[in-house]
Amino acid sequence: MEHGPRTSEVVSVRKVVVYELVSLDGVAEDPDRFVTDWDEEMDANLAAVIGPQDAVVLGRRSYDEWAGFWPGSDIEPFATFVNGVAKHVVTSTPLDATWAGATAHADPVALVRELRERPGGDIGVHASITVAQALLAAGLVDELRLVVAPAVVGSGRRLLDGVPAARLDVVGSTTSRTGSLLVGYAVGG
Repeated sequence: MEHGPRTSEVVSVRKVVVYELVSLDGVAEDPDRFVTDWDEEMDANLAAVIGPQDAVVLGRRSYDEWAGFWPGSDIEPFATFVNGVAKHVVTSTPLDATWAGATAHADPVALVRELRERPGGDIGVHASITVAQALLAAGLVDELRLVVAPAVVGSGRRLLDGVPAARLDVVGSTTSRTGSLLVGYAVGG
């Protein structure tokens, strides 16, 4: 009996990585209030997070703010990345501002399920608290990458409010020169 060549097909699912700047008490809203110093370690951490990403998912509020800022920015490494990457915007209304590579989508969970099945790199979720919470609740986040600023803000939207219990495993941590904790967590079951 003759057998043809064997082919092994590896099906890989893209990793979904939530990257957020948070205060020590978990506030993620308006990080300019509590991230007052930025240093080389934070730049290197950000570069490591965005390096494997070829798509980002943004909420409408973040998109509207960023579309007015990042296209004219020279703040690296993020400006080149975010201006060139495919941007999937979760919104129920048409996009007002045009930003290269941006498309509108109504349902973040359906969107990410679809993106995970396509070939490509990591899928990033940046600065979009509601989107991150929806994806965490749906069990679609593989990794949390947090920059925890050494500040207690007291009020504001918190990243993990309303998110179901989950097991987190530390996959890396360091403290930056300016005192921010740079930590990665794998999200388990």
